[in-house]
Amino acid sequence: MIRFPNAKINLGLNIVNRRPDGYHDIETVFYPIKLEDSLEIVPAKDGCATSLHCYGRHVDCPMEKNLVTKAYRLLQREFGIGEVEMHLLKHIPDGAGLGGGSSDASNALIILNQLFQLNLSPDQLAQRAATLGADCPFFIYNTPVMATGIGDVFSNVDIDLSGYRLLLVKPDVYVPTAQAYAKVTPHKSEKPIPEILKMPIAEWRHHLKNDFEQSVFAQHPVLASIKDTIYQAGAIYASMSGSGSSMFGIFSDANMAEQAMLNFIDCDTYNIKL
Repeated sequence: MIRFPNAKINLGLNIVNRRPDGYHDIETVFYPIKLEDSLEIVPAKDGCATSLHCYGRHVDCPMEKNLVTKAYRLLQREFGIGEVEMHLLKHIPDGAGLGGGSSDASNALIILNQLFQLNLSPDQLAQRAATLGADCPFFIYNTPVMATGIGDVFSNVDIDLSGYRLLLVKPDVYVPTAQAYAKVTPHKSEKPIPEILKMPIAEWRHHLKNDFEQSVFAQHPVLASIKDTIYQAGAIYASMSGSGSSMFGIFSDANMAEQAMLNFIDCDTYNIKL
């Protein structure tokens, strides 16, 4: 059984409060995009233990620490499911604020639920996904949502970017999430993100912010430079996704997005239809 776990971008990201447990309350919109990994899970051959085989982009992670394996172990402990053989082809960059690992984990839960006929509902899968990572439940539903709490409390949001193009730029920069959070000062947002998203996209530039950008750009000026270049190339809106280090621009024209890619020959780039 095979699925194609997709990435997401963040439309706005407000860090509003530091919690007593050390986590932060945030406000953001998760928006799914068509940049995909490939995950196949089949029953293991008789006498063989569970295995995970990774291909494509290098995954610097031992098997048991990979979120796909953790998703399998979670259901194995609860339901006693059989041994499996898992094949993960990575296209989504890691350390990029795109949720690739979380998407892989959630899609593993979906596959295993079907493969072993566990009959878990999407809500039941999401509850289990939340134990693997704050944004994992999003990929169970995989529709645009307003996320609050630590990124695990969802509400409906009215946003549809169909017809636009997304230029995604991933430089050779890694931003540890914990480090990014350590350097931000939480504050209440001036205007709710759903209200901003109702404005024309051209106005988002002045209102829709990612609170990580100030501190992350100070440490990695190349990211600020990439954002400026994306705007100069004609993007309607540009931002960092999550805590970085991928940058994206929304374009009204596919050819313009294609031309903009030429500015980033030293980076991984993707021209994606929204």
